Amino acid sequence: MRFFAYHGLLPAEREQGQEIVVDVVLETDLRPAGQSDELTDTVDYRQAYDVARGVIEGPPHNLLESMAEEIAHRLLALERVAAVTVSVRKPHVKFPGPLDHSEITIRRER
Repeated sequence: MRFFAYHGLLPAEREQGQEIVVDVVLETDLRPAGQSDELTDTVDYRQAYDVARGVIEGPPHNLLESMAEEIAHRLLALERVAAVTVSVRKPHVKFPGPLDHSEITIRRER
């Protein structure tokens, strides 16, 4: 998921904004949905997108870590989600040397 937002410690990050990329892996029992072919038997991916968007487009955070923690906490509140892995990445981070991106990944479970 890609968003434009105003997070970071540096004033320029909060003033100019930047792209933030979020990857989410949800862990749940997929057997009921696999057998029924019904959305009500699984996690609706649109909910996960809305959670990530709400955090990234919401109030600013200083750290990628706090964005990931908030996303994970909100995703674990969704019905059927047993565990979640969240990666948050700044692909165009400003750094005094060569750097492709900055990224953190966390895994949390109920």
